[in-house]
Amino acid sequence: MDETHQPLPEVRQPLIQRTLAEWKTLAVLGGPILIAQLAQMANGVIDTVMAGHASAEDLAGVGIGSSLWMPLFLFFMGMLGALQPIISGYNGARTPGKIMPATWQGIYIAAAGTVVMALLLTNVHPVLALLKLDPQTAGITQGYLDAFAWGIPALLLINALRGLTDGLGHTRVIMAFSVLGTLINLPLNYVLIYGKFGLPAMGGVGCGWATAISNGVAAIGMLTYLNRSRTFRQFHLIADWVKPHWPGILYILKVGVPIGFTIFVEASMFSVIALFLAPLGPIVVAGHQIALNVTSLLFMLPLSIGMALTLRVSFLVGARSPDSARLISRSSLILASTVALLFATLLFVFSGAIARLYSGDPEVQAVTIRLLTFAAMFQIADVIQVTCISALRGYKDTRIPMFIMLFSFWGVGLPLGYALTFTDTLWPAMGAAGFWVGLTAGLTSASLLLGWRLFRFNPVHN
Repeated sequence: MDETHQPLPEVRQPLIQRTLAEWKTLAVLGGPILIAQLAQMANGVIDTVMAGHASAEDLAGVGIGSSLWMPLFLFFMGMLGALQPIISGYNGARTPGKIMPATWQGIYIAAAGTVVMALLLTNVHPVLALLKLDPQTAGITQGYLDAFAWGIPALLLINALRGLTDGLGHTRVIMAFSVLGTLINLPLNYVLIYGKFGLPAMGGVGCGWATAISNGVAAIGMLTYLNRSRTFRQFHLIADWVKPHWPGILYILKVGVPIGFTIFVEASMFSVIALFLAPLGPIVVAGHQIALNVTSLLFMLPLSIGMALTLRVSFLVGARSPDSARLISRSSLILASTVALLFATLLFVFSGAIARLYSGDPEVQAVTIRLLTFAAMFQIADVIQVTCISALRGYKDTRIPMFIMLFSFWGVGLPLGYALTFTDTLWPAMGAAGFWVGLTAGLTSASLLLGWRLFRFNPVHN
């Protein structure tokens, strides 16, 4: 057990002292998670920038390929994310004998997910035909995905093993290997995309190979570390191999499928919005993408706090410390709201500087500034919803939150955004800002309903 990941006495300490101690634990758990998330985001930035310097067709091929594999990966990542609260709960309950069997069932799920992802991504010709891409771009997209597919086993294995490391409170492990993957991806991109050291220039296809190789190296490194590390040697990853156990697999799927579907719903909504905005022209699309990139970057901090909160709540529930679990679940809303207010202020004050940093086009800057104003308005709702749903995942309550997110995003946010963007039904057509108002409404709905679920459901005995 990580010495920072301990239950607090339920009654002895004053409330403020207990709260600050829990926040300190969240910081210790969440800091490495934040670095890992930023490293993973950096891979996308590196791929985009380096492919863009090869040619417009290479950039388009990598961009389209990424938009095809990313939703699938997010679904399986969310599904495997169930391992973190499950193993953290076993850790809190001091039942180490359950940890490796759960880890191996997660590895089997990752293997099945590998087959599904690989088959889908290496057979995207019908999708490319529907998109009516020019032959060169379509060829680069398929070549990029064919190369990327070789790294899928490693990518999903890393996420399964993350359930073990994060679940035991050692979040620095995934941080280290995420940074390692990024450091390998950068020079490999340079060599394979542009053709250095006597290798042929592969363009966007080389980007796919670089990602696959960096994932493979990171996975091998992580496996080696887990088998040789003094901390993890007690769990005997290889020696404690267990056969597939259907009840164990179904338990992980019961918790994990709603998480994966929730993440998929949220990610797909942003993709749909981008498609809807395309007819409004490149200036509007550019402004929207800049605003989305900025808010996505800011979201990494509350997301990391939320992921740490899931680990902490599940640990405390397993340790039979329900009062501490309830305390950290609810007090985290104060911490998260403080972060949201800070971000909202920064977006209001520095929207112009941010827009100029991304683009020199005055028209793009104007669209970006307007959208960042709306982005500032939904910060609190966004942060509250991710905090509430993260706490609920710690209690392994994932099914009802999935329906709440589905209703809020697809039942409230997207229809309202479409109506405000393109019609005069509710308000004179607002253009891209209409979708951001819709996002604010959807996030507000999610934050209220998830907050009600967290406070009224009180799932401390699950």
